[in-house]
Amino acid sequence: MDVNQAKQEHLLALKVMRLTKPTLFTNMPVTCEDRDLPGDLFSRLMKEDPSTVKGAESLMLGEMLTLPQNFGNIFLGETFSSYISVHNDSAQVVKDILVKADLQTSSQRLNLSASNSAVAELKPECCIDDVIHHEVKEIGTHILVCAVSYTTQSGEKLYFRKFFKFQVLKPLDVKTKFYNAETDEVFLEAQIQNITTSPMFMEKVSLEPSLMYNVTELNTVTAGDSGESTFGKMSYLQPMDTRQYLYCLKPKPEFAEKAGVIKGVTVIGKLDIVWKTNLGERGRLQTSQLQRMAPGYGDVRLSLELIPDTVNLEEPFDITCKITNCSSERTMDLVLEMCNTSSIHWCGVSGRQLGKLSPSSSLYLPLKLLSSVQGLQSISGLRLTDTFLKRTYEYDDIAQVCVVCPFNGPDS
Repeated sequence: MDVNQAKQEHLLALKVMRLTKPTLFTNMPVTCEDRDLPGDLFSRLMKEDPSTVKGAESLMLGEMLTLPQNFGNIFLGETFSSYISVHNDSAQVVKDILVKADLQTSSQRLNLSASNSAVAELKPECCIDDVIHHEVKEIGTHILVCAVSYTTQSGEKLYFRKFFKFQVLKPLDVKTKFYNAETDEVFLEAQIQNITTSPMFMEKVSLEPSLMYNVTELNTVTAGDSGESTFGKMSYLQPMDTRQYLYCLKPKPEFAEKAGVIKGVTVIGKLDIVWKTNLGERGRLQTSQLQRMAPGYGDVRLSLELIPDTVNLEEPFDITCKITNCSSERTMDLVLEMCNTSSIHWCGVSGRQLGKLSPSSSLYLPLKLLSSVQGLQSISGLRLTDTFLKRTYEYDDIAQVCVVCPFNGPDS
């Protein structure tokens, strides 16, 4: 294109407008007492103002809607919508009009045009309209590139472009913490903070688990036959406020039976967050796959499968232990020793053979013991010895039990 062509006036005009929800009109009420100098002047003016609510003129919130006066903020997870109009400002018919809209991000260029075919002709004072939509999935600088090409009556082909630059901001700050239970259960705490300048209605915050886990949400309180959210009936998150969501993940039976499978870094799942803002404008975010480092249990893992919460003083009670060979290659030949402590006394034979335990397999071991001291007592004193390697594994403070005295009265 030569210099003279670049300076000439184009026959077509391009207009681009972002489509957003309107806002409720607000005004600043001015009042005074009747004995003041203005008297009831301010009151009469507010009653005559069409933007105020009749009968509640002193409220800032009105009944009218206000169209957006500027581009506004665009947040990650929202849908960017824009209206594109090409108008023929000339007095001649323009042919072969092609309007193309691309969105340039930091990593890719996306074609947002509804149609890539050219319009045969455009008469004077007529226009071509298009509405584009795009769910924003990246933060940072975005550039909307609108290009128009057409042919004049004389057969000259012309082309021009316009660029519209905007920033995509982060709406939520999401932090996660993992807690490992004594069993194979994993508790996930998700802290979600609203870092925008307007309140949000939290429509859904759920955890989509990986194939290894089943998930239970712990964000409701059971009341009768129905559950009520721990955050109340109105699920609003004010600017800069934070909420904590809790989930319990338990390995599926086919994975829980294989102790060697759940080792190292494991994929837990991903959070799916849906919210609404001004007049129901919807946004959605999905986190990347959440990962956690599975705790290391060494060669042999001992866990409690069954234990009472409360037991009587000096009365035997039963527990069930689960012993797992965490090795994926080596068979173990185990011997169990039970060492008494100052408060816990084991019932049974110490030093007995448990037999051979294959790699990644488990055995269940019922044991009997009693406590000679009241209060909250720790169960300790179990020792496992692998006769092949002559290695002993010690297990103390594996659980706690509340010991109470069954004799309450002095005459009992």
